Parts: sequence; C-alpha cells; structure tokens
Amino acid sequence: MSQITVIALGGSLMYDGSVIDDEWVAAASQIIANAAVTGTKIGIVVGGGYLARTNISNAKMSGVTDTFDLDLVGIEATRNNAETFRIALKDRMVDVAELIPTTTEEAADLLNAHQIVVMGGTVPGHTTDAVSINLAVHSNANGCTIATNVDFVYDKAPQNNPDAIHFENMNLADLQAIVGPPEHQGAGPNVVIDPIGVQVAIDNGIELALLNGRVLENLAKRLAGESFRGTIIEVN
Repeated sequence: MSQITVIALGGSLMYDGSVIDDEWVAAASQIIANAAVTGTKIGIVVGGGYLARTNISNAKMSGVTDTFDLDLVGIEATRNNAETFRIALKDRMVDVAELIPTTTEEAADLLNAHQIVVMGGTVPGHTTDAVSINLAVHSNANGCTIATNVDFVYDKAPQNNPDAIHFENMNLADLQAIVGPPEHQGAGPNVVIDPIGVQVAIDNGIELALLNGRVLENLAKRLAGESFRGTIIEVN
C-alpha cells in the first residue's frame, strides 16, 4: 500500500499581493510532483488567501451579513485556487485527479485511483486546516502538514508580540491550549491552526506539522522525511 500524506497550503502562499505568485506555484508544485514520483500519494488542500478575503469583503459591502453565506464565498475562492494548483501539477506530468472534490470522503476515494488529489474547502464552519486534517483521517494518511506563512507554532502571535516563544516540538493538547476550544471563528479566520481541526486531530490521533511554506526547502524536507525548520505536533 502506498504511503499517503496530506498537505494544507495556506492561501496566502499562492499570492504576491493581489495576483497569483506564478513562481511560487511552479516551485511548490514541482516539489510535490517530485515527492509523488517516489510513490507517496498526496492529498492537497488549498486555502483562499487574497481571493477569499477580497470576495468576502465585497460580499459584506454588498450587504451579505450571514456567516454561512460568507463562508460559501470563501469556499468558492479556495476551489478556484485549488484548480490553479491542480493545473500546475498536471503541467508537471504527474497523475493528478482532474476533479476538485467537494468532500474529504470524495477526495479519499480519488486518492485510491490517483497519485495526487487537490481540493479546497468543503462546508461552512470548516477552514481548510480542518478540511486537511479530516482528509488525513478519511484517507488513513500518516499525518498532515500545515504550510503557512509563519516558521513555527508560537505561544502568541509573533507579528504583535516580539517576546513570543516558538515550539519545535509539542503535543496536540499543548496546541489546543494555544488555539482555544473547537469553535468557528467566523469567515476568513487567521489563527495558526484552526481549533476545529485541532480537535479532529485529537479525536483521531493525527500527527501534525507546521512549517513556513514560503521557504520551500522546508516542504521538500518534510516530504522527504528529513528534519525541517518548523513544529512537529505529536499526538501525546
């Protein structure tokens, strides 16, 4: 049986300001294609980034106030970004599913037939972090890697707290103490790892890792099973 791993690609990684960062997409997709060639099956969940934030903001300005509806706007953006990344992988001549699945169960089924599956969000109330961890559960993956725009999990937001302490190793209970209880934070939340997803990992014994996806060497090392700069979040 092939090894399966899941990667959550933060939507902010895909953008340079307000436009798709073609250079990053090309480099990241090549790293993932290289890993797939070794036999690893890879589920990828792509976030909304600039597109989601802009579309949600525009929806609010047009009078949309319901969180459920705003989440739907964000989900559509994630699927658009997922299609962009899927095409980049297809250009690298790897076996990537043509379909962008809308559920993690569907994505897990597609991984039975393909080397790589790319998806975005699923339902309101679940960020793409939570989706990726659910995909790890449904596909019996060996873990889930969260590629975002910070280097480590910190005890508080490093952007606003110069004394923030980072962690190279921790467990899921430690992480939950930082991110808080499993409650929806509203459309377009920005926490290090979605607390709903953390609870799913706790309930199902899924090891997590967090790394800075802008430093693509981190992702390459993680996929190769090598030491990388980031945080390993063990089950216990």
